[in-house]
Amino acid sequence: MRWLIFIVFYLIIDIYAFQVLRNFTRSNWALGIYVLISVVVVGNFIYQWMQPTEGTVLSIGRGYAFGFLLAVMLAKLLMSLFMLGEDIFRLGAGTLSNFSSEEGFNMPSRRKFIGQLALGIAAIPLASVLYGMYQGRYNFRVLRYTLYFEDLPDAFDGYKISQISDVHSGSFDNKNKIKYGVDLLNEQESDLILFTGDLVNNEAAEMDSWKEMFSSIKAKDGVYSVLGNHDYGDYKNWSSAEEKLENLNKLKNTHAEMGWNLLLNEHRFIEKDNQRIALVGVENWGIGGFKKAGDLDAAADGLLAKDFKVLLSHDPSHWQEMVKNDEKNYHLTLSGHTHGMQFGIEIPGWFRWSPVQYRYKNWAGIYEEFGRYINVNRGFGYLAFPGRVGIWPEISVIELKKGSKPA
Repeated sequence: MRWLIFIVFYLIIDIYAFQVLRNFTRSNWALGIYVLISVVVVGNFIYQWMQPTEGTVLSIGRGYAFGFLLAVMLAKLLMSLFMLGEDIFRLGAGTLSNFSSEEGFNMPSRRKFIGQLALGIAAIPLASVLYGMYQGRYNFRVLRYTLYFEDLPDAFDGYKISQISDVHSGSFDNKNKIKYGVDLLNEQESDLILFTGDLVNNEAAEMDSWKEMFSSIKAKDGVYSVLGNHDYGDYKNWSSAEEKLENLNKLKNTHAEMGWNLLLNEHRFIEKDNQRIALVGVENWGIGGFKKAGDLDAAADGLLAKDFKVLLSHDPSHWQEMVKNDEKNYHLTLSGHTHGMQFGIEIPGWFRWSPVQYRYKNWAGIYEEFGRYINVNRGFGYLAFPGRVGIWPEISVIELKKGSKPA
């Protein structure tokens, strides 16, 4: 039934969009190319969905098929909406003309203008999605934040932390672009680098060809990491529970092989000039059916409320549900998970929107409540849709400062 609804919906907007194109040109070549593109895009989408799959995460082939279909459908949908609006207008105007003394109702020049306008506007989402698939997904951005804390130990005034999240190595297909992102991370020369989960899509083996590159990530005080929901292998059909556990253990070993310190519901201290801050790392904990393996109490066992703490927790819903009100006072939480949905509009300092904001209150960037902060990293990689539109891959650089926030 879902496929039938999709086919009917697609045919309706396709017919409308075709009429828009016919208003613009009568060239058989142009109309033929339109039909050919439509058939190829839909045919490839159906073909990819007929291929066997071992899990719920989109394969690379399915991801591209979905991306091309999305680009074409958004363009056709906009064209169809313009044409539908014009048809409704013409119907109303034509009806009114029957009760007037005017001779027939005929506005071909207006219809052609509307068609040209529709084509121009429809080109925007088409070009945006295609750009997102071929350039946007590797358009790495360094976003810098300065956060102030009255109780930050003096020795850590000016301390720099770099954060990446959601690598999703099973989606990668361009080593040069990924190397650029890794090099950009190292160029920040931060004191500490933190990774907040989802190293792979499904299998630990996805990192086999990337371990050497990610092993080059270095910081003076080390690299620390936690697990995300995808790291547990929950989205793949395993032959046995033992095979799934073996995969998880291999992934944990991968962190160690790369020189990353994986925190599994535990904490470590970073010391400087006889002062220290605590790094607390929990396993994944998320609402909405996501794994709840995180144990905040176990991770912070022995810590006091006065200890300055940086928490690594993959899913930002953990902060909303449990962390921000915790009596142990987690000064800064670092999360990822949302990817900013890899789609949205951001105009720094003025406007920010993504459909994911209707699912997550904290979905990208810095948020503050009760003097406690969370940074939701937009992700280093991408998942399912092989692109990013308006929400670019991110390296967060956070500087900790002693004192109160400037007015």
